[in-house]
Amino acid sequence: MPDLSQTPDARDEIGRSARRKVAWRVLPLLFLLYVIAYLDRANVGFAKLRMQKDLEFSETVFGIGVALFFIGYMVLEIPGALLVEHWSARKWFARILVSWGACSMAMALVETPTQFYVARFLQGLAEAGFFPGVIVYFTHWFPRKDRARAMSVMLFGVPLSLALGARVSAVLLDQTWFDLKGWQWVFLIEGAPAVLLGIALPWLLTDRPRDAKWLTAEEREWLESELEAERKATAAVGAVSLRQALKTRNVWLLALALFATNIAGYIFVFWLATVVEGLLTVAGRGADATNVLNWTGVVYLCGFLGVWLSGWSSDRTGERRWHCITGQVGAAVFLTLAMVPGQRWEMVFAWLCLTGFFAMFWFTPFWVLPTMTLTSSAAAVSIAVINMCGNIAGALGSPIVGTLKDAGYADRASMLFVSVCFAAGAVFVGLVKVPKRNE
Repeated sequence: MPDLSQTPDARDEIGRSARRKVAWRVLPLLFLLYVIAYLDRANVGFAKLRMQKDLEFSETVFGIGVALFFIGYMVLEIPGALLVEHWSARKWFARILVSWGACSMAMALVETPTQFYVARFLQGLAEAGFFPGVIVYFTHWFPRKDRARAMSVMLFGVPLSLALGARVSAVLLDQTWFDLKGWQWVFLIEGAPAVLLGIALPWLLTDRPRDAKWLTAEEREWLESELEAERKATAAVGAVSLRQALKTRNVWLLALALFATNIAGYIFVFWLATVVEGLLTVAGRGADATNVLNWTGVVYLCGFLGVWLSGWSSDRTGERRWHCITGQVGAAVFLTLAMVPGQRWEMVFAWLCLTGFFAMFWFTPFWVLPTMTLTSSAAAVSIAVINMCGNIAGALGSPIVGTLKDAGYADRASMLFVSVCFAAGAVFVGLVKVPKRNE
């Protein structure tokens, strides 16, 4: 009898089976982890509706606290990715989850600006390495042709965590259990899942295909050989140094694009609830925290549709740059329209929903652009540089808004600044040269 497992058709079937099992086993867990990660990163924007008044924090204090998360994050971002590559993803991710969950819960104890700054910095330090570590982890499990789609699935967690977090936070802000304030319960309840999942993660996650008992021996062998062949092909092209990456025009354009767009995006995430509160007050529609977060959650939910549609459309057409520009320009235009005075609340809310849609539309196609415009070896180094610029943007945006507000400028001024940043990001993406074969 011939060994059918060695025939091309049999190997293709083994490959399809392995890829299918990996997708169903790995992606749901990483998606859940990213939902929790982004919620714990952003829930300070929801808690702010009550926390700021109770603790008498200025807008500048809040902005600096938000920024310090990203400073802490940058300190261990690259070491964290290296630990995933050379040590153990499940152990490192478990450490990250437990520590960032504990730091998030510790935010409930904050009483002074200094404590707020320290807590946010430590939370960033604790979460550092998670996103780049996941990128590295994907290279251990997904062949190159599957990685972009896998990333799209995980990025669905951003708008979903914000929409879910707004709704859950709206309920928690009204609670006074055990004489604790509602904003304290936001941090305690929403930080706890990270700790619990971190404790369980070593038994839920598998480091490498060779360790996966849920794959057959043939599937493990196929996946390991496929990934090893890709690694050898990348090595044959030659490594690219950081200095070489920094001399590449497209790297700087993409870094500047992410810098500008992330300034806008992070301000939108952390300050949207505050802006909605102000708009509802002007409209006389009731600006209590529950009402504010219910409206805010709908805006974020529209972002979920944006992520889905941009991923589906850009994969279907193979076009990435104009999809990215569409999201950036759309967010700029509709946010500007939302800030036009004298409109009814229904119209303002419609513009905000469209802003939420486009504000999440751009980033799935954006992260494909480095792989389209650079060689595989150059893309690996360049993505780290580009992502670092995105984190610097996160550290700068919120203090700028806090300073503007404390200087007496209305929400309209800060949101128009956000619109300008979205538009600037589109200009930089438009200058990126994409080979014609990839257009």
